[in-house]
Amino acid sequence: MSTPSTRSTVEHLDRGPLSRDEMAAVVARDIPDGSFVNLGIGQPTSVAGHLRPEAGVVLHTENGMLGMGPEAHGDEVDPDLTNAGKVPVTEPPGAAYFHHADSFAMMRGGHLDVCVLGAFQVSASGDLANWHTGAPDAIPAVGGAMDLANGAKDVFVMMTLFAKDGSAKLVPTCTYPLTGVGCVSRVYTEVALFDVSGPEVVVLETWGTSVDDLAARLDVPLHRAG
Repeated sequence: MSTPSTRSTVEHLDRGPLSRDEMAAVVARDIPDGSFVNLGIGQPTSVAGHLRPEAGVVLHTENGMLGMGPEAHGDEVDPDLTNAGKVPVTEPPGAAYFHHADSFAMMRGGHLDVCVLGAFQVSASGDLANWHTGAPDAIPAVGGAMDLANGAKDVFVMMTLFAKDGSAKLVPTCTYPLTGVGCVSRVYTEVALFDVSGPEVVVLETWGTSVDDLAARLDVPLHRAG
């Protein structure tokens, strides 16, 4: 897991919360050049469209492809060429295919630099809950999340900071079944970017709100960077 960021907190008070597409662009901005990266099902897949070609980021998908391109549209769509979420993707030069078991060996063996996942909850200590809410009628959807969360060197989470009922999703302790313990490095939300890789939750950036306002709404102690 990465060490805590040394950059100073930036508060963007002149604009509202980020759109989903803008969140994806912020995540893409923070992925180091040359990284091997897995983008989880759902919102994280949108990060692919914001990666700079010259950055040399190589995308991995758990159903057996390395060097995956962005989402396919129009004549680019091949129904046999999809990511793990069954979304049609493109095939850049140099893309490779392999068995599902080999793909999971890459995930479990520490060969991925970054994975980007969604979440129901993230704790202040970096615990991740993203496969089940624990509700009796909920459908479990673990997929490869446990393998990714525990195998990738850095885990970035994309989620809204608050649930539909207003409850916070960045919490002191997860109340939903865990996917991984102490595995999350950073949490990207529409109003703030948090570093949870160290002993403290550090706010790196905000959009349309201040650190003080966030501190009043969260049960997690927040600290400024720098």
